[in-house]
Formats: sequence, C-alpha cells, structure tokens
Amino acid sequence: MLNHDTRILLLEGIHPNAVTALKQAGFARVELRPAALEGAALAEALQNADVVGIRSRTQLTAEVLQAAPHLKAVGCFCIGTNQVALEAAQLLGIPVFNAPYSNTRSVAELVLAEIICLLRGLMARNQAVHGGQWPKDAKGACEARGKTLGIIGYGNIGAQLSVLAENLGMRVIFYDIQSRLPLGNAEAAPSLDALLAQADVVSLHVPETPDTRDLIGARELYLMKPGAMLVNAARGQCVVIDDLAEALTSGHIAGAALDVFPVEPKGGNEPLDCPLRGMENVILTPHIGGSTIEAQANIGLEVAGRFVQYLKSGATVGAVNFPEVSLPLREDTHRLLHIHRNQPGVLSAVNHLFAEHGINIAAQTLITKGEIGYLVMDVAHSDSQVALEQLKSVAGTIRSRIIY
Repeated sequence: MLNHDTRILLLEGIHPNAVTALKQAGFARVELRPAALEGAALAEALQNADVVGIRSRTQLTAEVLQAAPHLKAVGCFCIGTNQVALEAAQLLGIPVFNAPYSNTRSVAELVLAEIICLLRGLMARNQAVHGGQWPKDAKGACEARGKTLGIIGYGNIGAQLSVLAENLGMRVIFYDIQSRLPLGNAEAAPSLDALLAQADVVSLHVPETPDTRDLIGARELYLMKPGAMLVNAARGQCVVIDDLAEALTSGHIAGAALDVFPVEPKGGNEPLDCPLRGMENVILTPHIGGSTIEAQANIGLEVAGRFVQYLKSGATVGAVNFPEVSLPLREDTHRLLHIHRNQPGVLSAVNHLFAEHGINIAAQTLITKGEIGYLVMDVAHSDSQVALEQLKSVAGTIRSRIIY
C-alpha cells in the first residue's frame, strides 16, 4: 500500500500535531473530527478507514470492528484501551496502540493538587467566600508535609506521583500486585489492607481489570483511618460509589476527589449521575487527568508515531493486543506482513511454499501472542507479488499485506 492511499480517521478532537506528524510521514489522507461517533454514524465513518484514532468516548465493539472491512490499526490517544474490544481486534488482525507514558505528569499533578485541596478544605472555603462568608480559621486544614500517602498501583503515574508527593514532605507507601522498585524513600506496603490502615490519603492508579473492579468498597473504606481521604483518577469501576457516599456521610472518610466514574456523561451538556454531587468535601472533575495541552500534544505525537511505524515497516512495538515485532528495513526488498491464527505448521508451510516458487527470504521474524501469530518477512522486489499470493493460501491466514 502506498502512503497516499492510506485513509486515516481521527475522532474526538485529537491534537492536530498528530495530523502534522502523519502528513510529514507521507500520509496525505487524514481526516480529523472534533467529536466521538456512535451507532450508524460510526459504522459509516469506518467503512473506508484504514486506521482510526480515538480517545475514551468512542466504543469500538466487536460488532463495530467486524463491520469495518479495511481497518488495519486502532490508536487510543490516551492510556486506557477498555473502549476497544481487544480480543476481537486481535482475531481480526488489527493491532491496538495507546499512549501509556505521555500524560503521566498531567495526571500526577492533578492528583497532587486535589490532595492539597482536600487537606486544606479549600472546596468548602471557596464556596463560603463566594456565598458571602469569611471562614478565616484553621479548622480541618492540614499541611501535606508529614502526612502518609498510600498509592495503590505503582506504575508510571503512581511512581511519578510518589516523587512529587515526597518533594512536598509526604511519606509515601505503595501497594502493587507486581514487584516494583521504589523511587526515593517510598516503601512497599505488605498488603492492600496494611496500606489502607496507615495512609492519611489513598490514591488509586490501577488499570481496569476484573481484579480491580469494586476494589474499594465498604470493607476497604472502613479499614482506612478515621478522617482519611480518597482520590481516584484511575478507573471509574474501581470504587463502589454508593459505599463511598455512605462513608463520607458518616464522617469516617473526611474527603474524596474523583476524576473517573462508573458511568460518565456522553457529552458536555449531560449531567453526571452521582450521589457525591453537592458534597462540599468532595472534588468531582470530568475525567480530565490527562487533559492538558502538553499531554495531548505528547499523546498526539506518540500514537501517530506508532501508526507511522506500523504502516511503513509493520512494527508493532507498543501494541497492547499484538505480538511486538520490529524488524529493520532492508534495501532492495519489499516487506510482507502475515497475520495468522496461532496454530502449528504455519511457518513451515510458508517456507515450503516459498521454496517451491524459488522465493528467497532476506529476513524473517515470527512472534505469537494469544490466538495469533505475526510473521514479518523481506523478499526481493521481483518476488513480492507471487509471495503475497502464496501467503494468502496458507491455512490459518487472517490477513496479509505488502509494504513497498
């Protein structure tokens, strides 16, 4: 496929530098749309798209993906990928890329700001002054210095928050299901329960998995210290909202800040349906952890770069649902990409067919993941079309293409 024939659709107001990066790489047919699509409008938009970029609102279900006949790659211009049916995409031969690093600083800064606001009781004081009062007292207002921050999930964001919080003078403890190297003076807690019992502020930074669904409910909230506070800028399903509302009403939890919710409004004019609305000791923000100019610009470049690598060389480094393959390009060859079911005999069948037709393989690599295998090969220009036809005949083939 030639670069100028590739049709790239970017939804949800993705930063325009993604368009610039793609066009500079030779991809001229890039369409940027400002909002998410759903239903028939999404299906129609995907009919001719080779690549689609989304953020968090567009839902690429298995049915949507199956009805997109030309789709070769998906890019989530954010950290999360739960808006994409990853297994269905894999079985269709569609790699899904995301941006796991570009907005870590933005999320960490928002969480740190919310921690300070909660500890100082700024929400209630702000509302009071706007309402004509002047509550100039220290009641319930505390410094961050000396407090214990408990971080659940010590990945990219959790670790960066750890460093920022320690610079404020906070003691940092963390819990993660994987062994993690502590940064600074942070300490690993022996268990989730131990972390909850020690922390003055608990902050969640975990992915959405079956194990993290309802991670913080009534039991966990009442294991926390009386007067402790909770921050969730991870995933909406991680906290049982009704249990949190009860713990706040009872006074056991002194405050909370949430940037994510189990069910979020689909548009800017739709209200959030949440029992925490109206509580003066609760900060509610509209899923803006990564919504800074800097983060969106970085995300645009990161995911656009993944697209360019995949479309030009077949590289799948950074794909969340695909074998990660990166084979250096060779001069005087065409590259063949073969996505197939992960079953015995595929590689031997390919090599046998190529040998029968006198096709010499200049370079070759095959990696499997889950239900699929991904084979990347370089052959001479003169052999590439014959080789492509032979690949299509191999049992278990999902899709194959050639890069000139």
